[in-house]
Amino acid sequence: MSQSWSNESLFERAQRSIPGGVNSPVRAFRQVGGTPRFIERAEGPYVYDCEGTRYIDYVGSWGPMIAGHAHPEVVEAVQRAATRSLSFGAPTRDEIEIAEALRDLMPALQMLRLVSSGTEAAMSALRLARGFTGRDAIVKFEGCYHGHADSLLVKAGSGLLTFGNPSSAGVPADVAAHTLVLEYNHIAQIEELFAQRGSQIACVLVEPIAGNMNFVRGDPAWHRRLRELCTEHGALLVWDEVMTGMRVALGGAQQLYGIRPDLVVLGKVIGGGMPMAAFGGRADVMQCLSPLGAVYQAGTLSGNPVAVAAGLAQLRIVRRPGFYEELSAATQQLMQGLQQAAARHGLSFCADAEGGMFGIYFAAQPPTSFAEVSGGDLAAFRRFFHAMLARGVYLAPSMFEAGFVSSAHDPQVLQATIEAADGAFAELASD
Repeated sequence: MSQSWSNESLFERAQRSIPGGVNSPVRAFRQVGGTPRFIERAEGPYVYDCEGTRYIDYVGSWGPMIAGHAHPEVVEAVQRAATRSLSFGAPTRDEIEIAEALRDLMPALQMLRLVSSGTEAAMSALRLARGFTGRDAIVKFEGCYHGHADSLLVKAGSGLLTFGNPSSAGVPADVAAHTLVLEYNHIAQIEELFAQRGSQIACVLVEPIAGNMNFVRGDPAWHRRLRELCTEHGALLVWDEVMTGMRVALGGAQQLYGIRPDLVVLGKVIGGGMPMAAFGGRADVMQCLSPLGAVYQAGTLSGNPVAVAAGLAQLRIVRRPGFYEELSAATQQLMQGLQQAAARHGLSFCADAEGGMFGIYFAAQPPTSFAEVSGGDLAAFRRFFHAMLARGVYLAPSMFEAGFVSSAHDPQVLQATIEAADGAFAELASD
C-alpha cells in the first residue's frame, strides 16, 4: 500500500534535507505564510497536490505551460524523443529546426544559441555584450529579475546614478560595482546616466514588460529612448523575454512595441515546460561566441534533445491560427471578472494583462515601478491568496509575481475562478 503524505508532513521532511524545504525560494510561501502545496500531477488548467486536492492553476510553472499542463502533443513528443536517448552532447537536426522557428518569429534573432535556463541565457548575453563592446558596466532596472548570476543580484545604490550594491550574500562588491541600477520607466535617469557614463556601458538589460515585480508594463516612450541611447552610445540593448516571449504575443514584446533589441533572452515557453532557454540577436554580435570568436560559452545539456522536442511541439501549438486571440480573450475575461467582483465589495483592486500574462494589484491603478508595486496592500494580498487557495485556485504565492493563463483555461474554468474570487473578496470586505 502506498504511503499517504500531507503537505505539512512533506514540508517538514523537506526542510531536513533541502534548504528552506524548497529548491527555489518563492515556493516556500514565506511572503504569504502557510504551507506550500506539494504537487503530484497536473493536467490542462489544473494541478493536484499530494493530498489529492485539485486547484485551478495560474502559475503554469511560471509561464511555460501556455497550452496547459501535460498537453498530449507535447507529452507524445517527449516520449518519442526519450526513446532515442535522453542526451547526446552532440548536434542534432532538431536544434536547427527550433532555432529557425524562433528566428522566423522574432526578427531580432538573426542567430541564437540554446542553453538550459533563463539564468544561463541572461548571464551568457551579458558576457557576450561585454566581450563585443570591450566595456564592463551594465545597466539594469529595479524590480527586474534576470536570474541569479552574480552581476544581476544587485539592488539600487544609495543615490541616483550610483553603482549598485549586492542584494545577496556571496556577491563580491567589486562585481556589483559594474552594475548600475535605475528606476523602471524613468526616462530622465537613463538620459543622465548616458550623458555621464555612456562610453562605459556595455549594455542595458531590461524586461520589456516586467514579470518579477508583478506585471508592470514598460512605457513605450521609455523603451524608444532606451533604444535611441544605446544606438547613440554604442551600447547593446538586451531584452529579457524569458517571461514575455511567446506569452504576451507570438513574437513576444518586440511584436507589441515594434522595437528591435540587439540581443534577446528567451526561456520558459520555448522549452514547453522542459529546461531550455536561448539567447540570440544580431549576427555580428553572436559571431563573437566561441568557436567563432573569443567569448566562451558552453553546456553539455544545451540543446538537449528531449527539451528541444517539447519546445518544437509547443511551438507548433501556439502558431496555430487564432491561438493568441483566444488566449488574450480568456485572460481579459478573467481580469474583467476579478475587477467587477472586487468592485461589488468596495475593495481597492485592479488588474492588467497582455496575451496570457497578467497582474493583480490591491491598489487603485496598475503600478509603473517597483516602488509602486511595493506600496500595494500586502496584507490584503495575503488574505486573498489564502482565501482563493481554500476555494481551489492556485495563484503565485507572492505579490511580486505575474500570473499566467493557458489555452486550457476554458470559459467554465474562468467563471469558476471569478466565483471563487467573489467569495474571497467578500471575506476580505467583512474583515
